[in-house]
Amino acid sequence: MTNYIIDINADVGEGVGNEADLMPYLSSCNIACGGHAGDVNTMVNVVKLAKSNRVKIGAHPSFPDRENFGRVDMNLTAAELYTSLKQQIRTLQRVLYDANCQLHHIKPHGALYNLASKDAKIASVIIEVIKSIAIPIKLYAPYNSKISKLATRENIEVTFEAFADRNYNDDLSLVSRQFNNALLGDKDEIFSHLTRIITQEKVRSVNGVKVPIKASTFCVHSDTKNVTEILKFLSVELPRNNISIQ
Repeated sequence: MTNYIIDINADVGEGVGNEADLMPYLSSCNIACGGHAGDVNTMVNVVKLAKSNRVKIGAHPSFPDRENFGRVDMNLTAAELYTSLKQQIRTLQRVLYDANCQLHHIKPHGALYNLASKDAKIASVIIEVIKSIAIPIKLYAPYNSKISKLATRENIEVTFEAFADRNYNDDLSLVSRQFNNALLGDKDEIFSHLTRIITQEKVRSVNGVKVPIKASTFCVHSDTKNVTEILKFLSVELPRNNISIQ
């Protein structure tokens, strides 16, 4: 039987305050760095938790729009977006330096993440920010996205990401949170969703279509209902099915 190795990540430092409960079940995390949520104090606290639980640390930069939680396109110029993202990541890097930790990856947030999947201009700005960092940094991005293809061409290592607790459309875009079926909350349903992606490299869309997909890191949102229960369940059931989390 095939043995699979995956990563489980969560977006943290966003004001939910449940990081201490989540960290024991994560292998990586994406820390909000002031764009849509978070400040130096939250970064310091979450970095400490990640370090003590040996969880890989990523930056989770966003459009600088706390009012809309980074979920709306701000239509910034390339220079404005670059400056904002660079500042956000530098803030987290300073916290990491003080904690003797290293930045492992970048994962854009919200509208920025979704736009970079299909908009080459937005994707290019994020890639230029990553290239400006002195050490090699991985990018968490969707399979077959504009940003993942551009990153690969620029010799940036890409880790394909899928969402454990979100439904997909036929084109691999996420079902909008405006719709009732956007989120997955049942742990058995999430388990089936994950194992299908991991073992079959397919995701069942909301229309019942099995769409090809690849992913090795899976996000469980920290504000998903019963998130700790879901993560506990996955931490037991995935290894039982020859899927290691590391």
